[in-house]
Amino acid sequence: TGNIEVKVELDREKYFGEGITFLNGRVFQLTYKSRIGFVYDEKTYEKIQEFTIPSKEGWGLTTDGHFLIMSDGTDKLTFLDPISLKVSKKISVTENNYAKQNINELEYVDGYIYANVWMTNEIVKIDAKDGKVVGRIDLTQYATDAKNTFPDAMEMNGIAYNPDRKSFFITGKLWPKIYEIKIAM
Repeated sequence: TGNIEVKVELDREKYFGEGITFLNGRVFQLTYKSRIGFVYDEKTYEKIQEFTIPSKEGWGLTTDGHFLIMSDGTDKLTFLDPISLKVSKKISVTENNYAKQNINELEYVDGYIYANVWMTNEIVKIDAKDGKVVGRIDLTQYATDAKNTFPDAMEMNGIAYNPDRKSFFITGKLWPKIYEIKIAM
């Protein structure tokens, strides 16, 4: 519906909320610079625990069903064990053998990680096994539409996958709309 349903309020003087994902009846949330992550019960949204984020910043978060996969604004994707919340492995995202920086919001779909590249209108498709970028899509037309509707709209900054419709929802900072798109996989 587009209506906002507040489930948890963070102390805004301490935390800036970032990536969220659901796994095994729990909701995992990163914060931007405080290096703290939160785990909530999926049904009640009661906080279960806090954990230390293993990088300076928390950006995007997704899951492959086994691990939590997080970005931190660099070219690194960090795989966390969802029980211990410790690093299981890290992979470098590369495109044409060069590190791909500013990996932001993440969605895992069928062996690939779709990631918004911060400060661009681009989503890259990353092979989750080796970190290689295998595809890209330019979504400038949606950013332009958002800015034409609301001149204060900023960069694209959101991606979410809808498995029932096999579509993605995309949006950005201060965008007045959420767009639903299909990406040829």
